[in-house]
Amino acid sequence: MNPSQIDRVLHIALEEDVPFGDLTTQAFVPATAQITAELVAREPGVFSGGEVFVRALTALNSEVAVDLTIDEGAEFDQGQVLAGISGPARPILTCERIGLNLVQRMCGIATTTAAYVAAVAGTRARIVDTRKTTPGLRALERHAVRCGGGHNHRFSLSDAVLAKDNHLAVVATGGRDLASAIRDAKAQMPHTVHLEVEVDRLDQIPSALHGGADTIMLDNFSLQDLHRGVELIAGQALVEASGGVRLETVGDIAATGVDLISVGALTHHIRALDLGLDFS
Repeated sequence: MNPSQIDRVLHIALEEDVPFGDLTTQAFVPATAQITAELVAREPGVFSGGEVFVRALTALNSEVAVDLTIDEGAEFDQGQVLAGISGPARPILTCERIGLNLVQRMCGIATTTAAYVAAVAGTRARIVDTRKTTPGLRALERHAVRCGGGHNHRFSLSDAVLAKDNHLAVVATGGRDLASAIRDAKAQMPHTVHLEVEVDRLDQIPSALHGGADTIMLDNFSLQDLHRGVELIAGQALVEASGGVRLETVGDIAATGVDLISVGALTHHIRALDLGLDFS
């Protein structure tokens, strides 16, 4: 992650949480007070967000020291100490919740991603995320997916062409067939840009191939149709499976021979992992 991306998130978070100062800390904690604390796991998981946590805890005072004891992407156990913190009490207390909120969410994403990656082990399929991210937190959440062993899809609408069902519905109202629409789009695109097309029926695949799609997304296909889709595409484009993917079904989807499985749940339906900051 670019540090400026992290600092932008922290700036907004501090504006939201401390608009006019931390009244409780100022009222109860002497300005000279020093403390030590530990970031402790209340449950097992996969770690992500170390740099985010460090920059959050030190955002208001550079004298705060944060010593991470675990690497990004490493597994941890319940009760394990993930970081040691020491320094002036006031800025640590003020930034505590922001740091915890972010690192807990990132660890939750990394842990969930790791479970999906493990479920497709031994197949050719990559687990990839989607744009179903928390507005403003995409860079952090996408980093967490990588920490869990997953891969990133396009980062934004500016990164690649992905014609989904609503785009194709507009194309159809204009009377153009799918193959010619793809060819027209490619004629306008820089040669370095990747083009992906979403289809929801097997009979759309030949047109997507004739148009020259680089990736064909098979959306909400049954397992039988995924097998057939992979056979029809036959290596002429990357094959992505999408729609309704769950941990219980992802292994069977991967076994159909698809190249990519996009999972919105990696960032969209996430439970933050239970981590605590214990003071001593």
